[in-house]
Amino acid sequence: MWHRESVVSTGDMTLSALGLDIDPAVDASVTATLAAVEVALRANVASADPLVAEAARHLADAGGKRFRPLLVALGAQFGNPEAPEIVAAANVVELTHLATLYHDDVMDEAPVRRGAPSANSRWGNSVAILVGDYLFACASDIAASLGPEAVRLQARTFSRLVHGQIAETVGARGKDPIEHYLHVITEKTASLIATSARFGGLFSGAAPVMVEALAGYGETIGIAFQLSDDLLDISSESVQSGKTPGTDLREGVPTLPVLYALADDDNTDASAVRLREILATGPITDDALHAEALTLLRESAAMKRARETVRNYAEEARSQLAPLPAGEAKRAMEALCDYIADRTS
Repeated sequence: MWHRESVVSTGDMTLSALGLDIDPAVDASVTATLAAVEVALRANVASADPLVAEAARHLADAGGKRFRPLLVALGAQFGNPEAPEIVAAANVVELTHLATLYHDDVMDEAPVRRGAPSANSRWGNSVAILVGDYLFACASDIAASLGPEAVRLQARTFSRLVHGQIAETVGARGKDPIEHYLHVITEKTASLIATSARFGGLFSGAAPVMVEALAGYGETIGIAFQLSDDLLDISSESVQSGKTPGTDLREGVPTLPVLYALADDDNTDASAVRLREILATGPITDDALHAEALTLLRESAAMKRARETVRNYAEEARSQLAPLPAGEAKRAMEALCDYIADRTS
């Protein structure tokens, strides 16, 4: 799969919606950018072919967090956030992300995405793959309008996405499973989030040292973001994560808490031993075993360790902001670190 993340309705990832104590001017600027991104997103996937037009808008209309455009908008606060290139750059990263989801659902044979029938279940695998390709083309066309640097960055980011997906597909192959897992999410998730923050700084005219700091922040907060989503799949008691809790366990997806639990051979506590026994079987389709594993995992040392890992990445992301000037924009990015670190507590 390309990217697994929980689902929140469009607009829920604005700074104010997250409940962050943010300067009103920064919040208004970011919110205005995200609103413009939504309008442009639908215009940019338009096609003269009715089927292509409908299928291409399918996931855009279904919503999502728009975390990548949010990072573009935040990064732009260190230059001119109203530069016309900002909305276009945000569309490049969001269209690239959406395209991967079409391919993701084909690979996973997923029937549902963002609470709606997946494109592959509605139109078939071939159409879903081709529409994903069309969205990549749309993203590339917009990148070309931004200039050679945008094209180069998008191409290199896409290369990382593909390498991450291949690494996940073939598995660890003798490598440490935890290191392999972190490498995969760095390549196939954090790389695009890093480019999002970089684009915000670059196309707002921020100084080069700021652009590099934003890219480092984006990559690190991207890892924390994905890990926190994985933890939400375990810790959420309801539809907080946008999917039925324990979906990854049921599908046999080895997220960080599971990998930590399986690696904890020295823990002879009865609950830890029992948890390893269940997890070692792979996908947990039996409802009773699934419920037991979910309960054990929520209360495990592995879950605590995974939460600490998320917080460590969030703190590392904060440290990446050191070269940026003090002010409300930097404070907003620091607040986002706190939000991601705390959302699974």
